[in-house]
Amino acid sequence: MSSPLTPHGPTAPAPVPTAASLGSPGHILALVTGGAAETRADVARLTGLARSTVSQRVEALIAHGFLDERAEKESAGGRLPRRLSLRTRDHLVAGVGLGATHCRVSLLDIGGEELATREDPLLITEGPDAVLDHAARTLAELLKEAGRPASSLRAIGVGAPGPVEARTGRLVDPPIMPGWHQYPIPRFFADRFGVNALVDNDVNMMAMAEQRLVFPHIGHLLFVKVGTGIGCGLIADGRLHRGAQGSAGDIGHIRVGVDTTPCRCGNIGCLEAVAGGAALARRLTGSGTPATSGSDVAALVRSGNHEAVRMVREAGRCVGDVLSGLINFFNPEAVVLGGALSAVRDQLIAGVREAVYERSHPLATQHLLIEPSRTRGSAAALGAALLATDHVLSPARVDMVVGRAM
Repeated sequence: MSSPLTPHGPTAPAPVPTAASLGSPGHILALVTGGAAETRADVARLTGLARSTVSQRVEALIAHGFLDERAEKESAGGRLPRRLSLRTRDHLVAGVGLGATHCRVSLLDIGGEELATREDPLLITEGPDAVLDHAARTLAELLKEAGRPASSLRAIGVGAPGPVEARTGRLVDPPIMPGWHQYPIPRFFADRFGVNALVDNDVNMMAMAEQRLVFPHIGHLLFVKVGTGIGCGLIADGRLHRGAQGSAGDIGHIRVGVDTTPCRCGNIGCLEAVAGGAALARRLTGSGTPATSGSDVAALVRSGNHEAVRMVREAGRCVGDVLSGLINFFNPEAVVLGGALSAVRDQLIAGVREAVYERSHPLATQHLLIEPSRTRGSAAALGAALLATDHVLSPARVDMVVGRAM
């Protein structure tokens, strides 16, 4: 099963190494995975290390299963050149995308090939034990489906629909997730699979997936999820921006005008309470058209329900009003819209564009792209898999693993 991870590579641009890490096994692996080095000679040229030192470190990476080295089939004469490449088969990662009403689990190798994936309807309000037990069972089944042992799993990434403290990977007072506050998700998965689990906000994971896999040439991007709730992920200089504690991008609780609609966070007039999928569903139900979720609203729009069309377009204007301030402040190259309501992108994006182009500075919108998500429902799980892959291939971790044997 191929995956959109493959075309643009699974990892972030390799960080500029410090003097201490220059030429370390982790740095050498980053040079190979980033495409800068294909041979031992390339490594020696780029690092300035002696050939004997390069050979020692490359052999250690091969011994630990991080690299393969194969001779080319043809040569112009003399010794056949031997090419280095990332060894992917023995290193798997999992991405878990949790939503308000679903759970998606994807199993990939660290080269980005998607081996198996499954999405099931599941209410996040069932609580952490039920939801995470389901995710763990699904992951175990996907490993069996792919014919891979659990021992090949190296890390798990989790995208959750709430504020996540970056340092601990724990949710902090998530409005739509009762019972999840400070729940130790990383420990849950570590106890069951014996690997590190990394947790982040689901919209951050969506932003990472969209930028890496669809817009790798764009360094400044906003990903806006308009689903049950509303959130935003920020990519700055090609890297995810989480803020000081991890709450960057929480635009769903910015107040919209003088609206006084109560929000589940306890405040009034929040963008999520006015334009989120759950809010639109409640208003449609109140007007005589039953709907329980953003997906129901999108289905009504597709069926031609005029009130649903009007509401979604107006929701787009509200989102656009908030985005116009962010665009003036952050000056992104692209705004990408995902979530349940992006399924009716013509109506939603029309409203967003109308407000953005009316209220943002012309210089900020001169070359601005406003596009629907192309990774769609797989975005959170793929982004979480990217997060896990970055962890597995991080130079510091590779140095720790390989350094034990050197």
